[in-house]
Amino acid sequence: MPKKESITLKQLRALAAVADHGTITAAAETLGLTPPAVHTQLRGLDAAIGSRVLTSSGASGAVLTAEGEALLSTALQIDSVLDSCLDKVRALRDGQSGVAVLGVVSTGKYFAPGLVVRLRDAHPDIDVILKVGNRDKIIGDLKQGAIELAIMGRPPRSPANISYEIGPHPHVIIAAPSHRLAQVDNISPADLLSETFISRELGSGTRILMMRYLDRVGEGMTYRQVEMGSNETIKQAVIAGLGIAMISQHTVTDELNSGRLVALDVPGLPIVRHWYLLHRTDLRMTPTLETVRDFILALKADFLPRLRDEA
Repeated sequence: MPKKESITLKQLRALAAVADHGTITAAAETLGLTPPAVHTQLRGLDAAIGSRVLTSSGASGAVLTAEGEALLSTALQIDSVLDSCLDKVRALRDGQSGVAVLGVVSTGKYFAPGLVVRLRDAHPDIDVILKVGNRDKIIGDLKQGAIELAIMGRPPRSPANISYEIGPHPHVIIAAPSHRLAQVDNISPADLLSETFISRELGSGTRILMMRYLDRVGEGMTYRQVEMGSNETIKQAVIAGLGIAMISQHTVTDELNSGRLVALDVPGLPIVRHWYLLHRTDLRMTPTLETVRDFILALKADFLPRLRDEA
């Protein structure tokens, strides 16, 4: 009975060399072996399958049996599969293929898909999995190892991380073009805080920034606040005239360019923070992750949305 575990790659390569070159002697020269060594490999195949692989192997040339032909076909398939596997290994080693999990805070969803497309075009064999959530969610995923690289504003204290600044992140206060403050220059804190602010949920980095700003300029003045769960809802609420909002300029670039929204002339704005690409300090940086990181850094913020007068 044939014994699969007894068949070796050396035996199959010896058989393929004999079939290719016609004789054991010629096969031995090609393989860098002696003819007896090749003969030994073939006898090993005979023993493993319980049949002869050659009908003859004299000076007139080797002739494969039906069993030998079947083994030869399999040997060629194995060699092809191994070549493909080694190509994949080289691509992984060189960072040209593999998987990278990229987490992006909700505000970044306005540019992250385009960034992933550029990554895919430059490195088609790298699969970038994009995960979007608010700041608390992305930090939690980073702690749990559910994401490998992250794009967000201010890097967290925990988990310990290595961060790279990738571009400016301005925040503005937006209003509908018909809003009473839309045509006012140098708006006072009192006028500003008399309005209703539409804000993101707790855990949002934008909400944290808004509260800090209003507490500072208002010196403790109270203000009305309505919470909404997404930037899209906030934008539509502001356009409808329900209030004003502090928001990342990158989330409203299209609306500001088209005139559907305006950025109010408020002292101290825009507040310019920065976007960071980061990963945990204890993350094992594979060649694939290094390729993704280096590609993003090399873009030098070119993927970030721009206002028409900034283009």
